[in-house]
Amino acid sequence: MNYSIGMDIGGTNVVCGLVNADGKLLHKIKQPTESSKGSSYVFDKIGRMIEELLVKSGIEKSQVSVIGAGTPGFIDPIKGITLFAGNLRWTQVHTAEEISRRTGLPVYIDNDVRMYVYGEALCGAARGYEHVLGITIGTGLAASMINNGQLYYGSGYMAGELGHILMPEITYRCGCGMTGCLETAVSGTGIARQAREQMENGRASIMHDWLNGRSLEALTAADVSKAFDAGDPLAVEVLNHTGMLLGKGLASAVTLYSPDIIVIGGGGALAGERLLAPMREQLKQSVYSGYWDRLTIRTAEMLDDAGIVGSAMAAGERLSSTGTQIHQQP
Repeated sequence: MNYSIGMDIGGTNVVCGLVNADGKLLHKIKQPTESSKGSSYVFDKIGRMIEELLVKSGIEKSQVSVIGAGTPGFIDPIKGITLFAGNLRWTQVHTAEEISRRTGLPVYIDNDVRMYVYGEALCGAARGYEHVLGITIGTGLAASMINNGQLYYGSGYMAGELGHILMPEITYRCGCGMTGCLETAVSGTGIARQAREQMENGRASIMHDWLNGRSLEALTAADVSKAFDAGDPLAVEVLNHTGMLLGKGLASAVTLYSPDIIVIGGGGALAGERLLAPMREQLKQSVYSGYWDRLTIRTAEMLDDAGIVGSAMAAGERLSSTGTQIHQQP
């Protein structure tokens, strides 16, 4: 049996996993990325991690056909280059080539959110659906669309930046340079920011007591969810407002893409119905009924494993693909 290796290269950790032809994750290992030490250091570490993974799995390298890797930021999947990944401090890094040099295996890379959604589409919450819109709510907000098993990239491979839709209700400045980007409010950091801003302006909240003298900067989205459950009016208001904004943002995507299903993942999705209930209410009001009536909305099933499985499966597909599909030779 041939196997694939999938990787999720993040700003905090690198996770490598061995995946079989059916998309089952057999083994995985995780180590800190330590991107501040430079890309060469990270690639050397990845080479050692893959060796360790094979030893622990009892699999010979000859049984592995390909490696797939998801990285954050802007990616050129044809050339295998990470064009820019802020949280890795990488610019114009030849990721596929560097990993291939250290492993002797063909390597394909893509954006980490696309790989996450691809994993959920093939093996997770969206399996069996033809038209899949997936979003991840984390430190930012991103999306990917899959039609009949094919990822949609758009010009410059830049499709899916849902977090940079501008909303007139949002006044926060975004790291991209614009003001009003959706992800400045609809994200884990955005949820905490909204609560913190209100508390700084004197708004009462049970969360003041939980800080125990710590700065408001210590407030997290998880704190807001906990306060919601305790009936804290501020937390309820923040999550309702965030869900409403997400519903408005998704209305644009649903109208453009007409998905069968929306899969919602990432750490921010752990807010669950606290966030998703107002999102559904707003989305239903904001799209033509023909879209809403055929739409299914689910939270992700595979959690952190989706990106590993998605990377491995996408790499296997690209290795065997021909014609007009994206294909990069390391």
